[in-house]
Amino acid sequence: MAKKSDAQNKQADLARAVTPPGKAMTDNLGHPVSDDQNSLRAGPRGPTLLEDFLLREKIHHFDHERIPERVVHARGAAAHGYFELTSSLSKYTHAQVLNEVGVQTPVFVRFSTVAGSRGSADTARDVRGFAVRMYTQQGNWDIVGNNIPVFFIQDAIKFPDLIHSVKPEPHNEIPQAASAHDTFYDFISLTPESMHMLMWVHSDRAIPRSFDSMEGFGVHTFRLINAAGESHFVKFHWKPALGVHSLVWDEAQRIAGKDPDFHRRTMWETIEKGGTLEWELGVQVFTSEQALKWDFDVLDATKLVPEDLVPVERIGKLVLNRNTENYFAETEQVAFMTTNIVPGIDFSDDPLLQGRNFSYLDTQLSRLGSPNWPELPINRPLVQVSNNQRDGHMRHTINPGRVSYFPNTLGGGLPAEVPASRGGFVSYPEQVSGPKLRIRAESFADHYGQARLFWNSMTPIEKEHIAHSLQFELSKVETRDIRVRMLDHLENINEVLASQVALALGEPPRSKQTAEPGGAGSADSAAEAALLASATSPTTASGKLQRALALSQEEGQPKSAKGRKVAILAADGVNAAQVKAVQAALEAKGATGEVVGNHLGDLGDGVTATKTLGNTDAVLFNAVLVAGGAKSVQTLMRRGDAFAFLGEAFKHAKPIGALGEGIEVLTASEVGRLLKAGMPSATDKGTDKSGDAVGTLSQVGSAALASGPAAAQLAEQGVIVGSNGGTDAAIQKFVAALAHHRYWNRPQVAHVPV
Repeated sequence: MAKKSDAQNKQADLARAVTPPGKAMTDNLGHPVSDDQNSLRAGPRGPTLLEDFLLREKIHHFDHERIPERVVHARGAAAHGYFELTSSLSKYTHAQVLNEVGVQTPVFVRFSTVAGSRGSADTARDVRGFAVRMYTQQGNWDIVGNNIPVFFIQDAIKFPDLIHSVKPEPHNEIPQAASAHDTFYDFISLTPESMHMLMWVHSDRAIPRSFDSMEGFGVHTFRLINAAGESHFVKFHWKPALGVHSLVWDEAQRIAGKDPDFHRRTMWETIEKGGTLEWELGVQVFTSEQALKWDFDVLDATKLVPEDLVPVERIGKLVLNRNTENYFAETEQVAFMTTNIVPGIDFSDDPLLQGRNFSYLDTQLSRLGSPNWPELPINRPLVQVSNNQRDGHMRHTINPGRVSYFPNTLGGGLPAEVPASRGGFVSYPEQVSGPKLRIRAESFADHYGQARLFWNSMTPIEKEHIAHSLQFELSKVETRDIRVRMLDHLENINEVLASQVALALGEPPRSKQTAEPGGAGSADSAAEAALLASATSPTTASGKLQRALALSQEEGQPKSAKGRKVAILAADGVNAAQVKAVQAALEAKGATGEVVGNHLGDLGDGVTATKTLGNTDAVLFNAVLVAGGAKSVQTLMRRGDAFAFLGEAFKHAKPIGALGEGIEVLTASEVGRLLKAGMPSATDKGTDKSGDAVGTLSQVGSAALASGPAAAQLAEQGVIVGSNGGTDAAIQKFVAALAHHRYWNRPQVAHVPV
């Protein structure tokens, strides 16, 4: 059956505001301009005249081009697409957008960091905003969420304090887009409710690889109301089609310098090339009776509902397939609001949500300068707007007639109220009562139980990365008392974690079990990971769970090479057939192979370098492969940058490939030395398929596709080599390795000098 499409398309709606360049230049009021290069002067070298209205208008507009950036979520990027419902929720809600299977509802989605300014880098360790607007037949519906399902605070009255603490310190405006400083941890160390969120922020979730490799969450508990007026609680989830994948901390920092636009560039280029970014919408639906049985409060935004208790039902897909026409007009002027809901959806009594409902409307006037901001093209709904609101700064709508009030008879009683029976919005009639108090509910009081649940649910490498992140950030805190207070909180989560962080800070460990910390930057330590693997804590406020599904991003994720980018190292004289074969194999799986050469342009036989060893970096790619060709390899062997590419990729656990003579570049690198040291030696009687002792990677390469122990050992570490008749099969193995994303089992990673 053909898919139904929404008759009111947002792209067509926005097209009404698109003005292509005209043939004749005019000023803003349509006057033809004869000279846009020179001001009006009294003589060739005389003063500029005050009557130059063209100069005045041009400078006037330029002086006022900027609007205040968002206080939070200032750094953002967005794209258009659609949401298509695949499974109806009519049992729970009468919202059309969640009832009509097959309808493609236009969407606009903005991703952002929280703390940094508009000019900060994409890859800062931070919460990511994940704001989705659906232009539905019942008005705009915004799910204004994050890539983390919980938040730092329980009550909105603390939000200004949180943001003031994490922003650059006011006396010197340092640091930008970073939480590794005293004021943030001073606040956090005095706010125990933040501990669960803090574990997420120090996990790899806070440094996603790309926008479409991170989850999205509505954070709060909302209500679904069905046609019978019955209410169910709901949590909204966006599950990425490619799975959840992240950067490593060293990689994230290096990318910030190499390409601060890394995330927005990746999304833009993917869509420009005809690709898409995709998620599934999932819901956790449960009753208030279920919620009351749990040992945590679903109105507490610092808590999640584990998927073990309420599985996520996947009901639709989100596809982003069109870039913006103008960043300012769309991405910067879009005004999301938590109060943008449609009939059939309502709020819960979550105090953080209640405060956001006030704040989001309030902030639009400050940023956009007029109560008429909903008339901006990116904000206006597809349905007709009709009410008695009038006038105001920069009003666009021309409302005819003499009536601007209700009730009325002079206007025929229009616009008229819409009763609930015909789809008018009605709030759920929840029974509420109680004394007016400034108080926190006792059910909000457990601040460590779900932090322990999150910690227990991590794999060893994820635990190690959390420890390293805490080591790094707390080492930047200059006030010892704050560092010690944070260690006290970490001890309440897990004493071994606290001990590993304490050792890096020069403080006494909190546990008898310790290992030498791997380092707060990039080095993983097998001993530290092994210690942390067995370090678990008893949980509370977790529905009696000690470990929960879907919290680790190393387990149960899709294995796909789609969307990944490979650096193919090459120089003049490269084996063109190999390069083309690699690119074709990658393209067949939705990945890209970009040639990184010793110079831009033609490298021979139709191979074109679009990047150079000097203008790009391994951190900008998901994997590195060295192509063969004797002349090409001779050039690469003289370039330290080629070895640096391999070193960075190896240290960051990415797949590495080498074909034909390209194996010699890998062998000559520091990575090759470490790999050879780990191979079976002649004295160990380790042999390849031919029976010869394995002493070089070239020898391993000739047997890479055989069943020898050396070949298998390399492949287990995500290093794929192939020569002679094994090249084609090696290419296929390399593409398969790319789908695994990371290989954390590499030996002596700390020895790689990157």
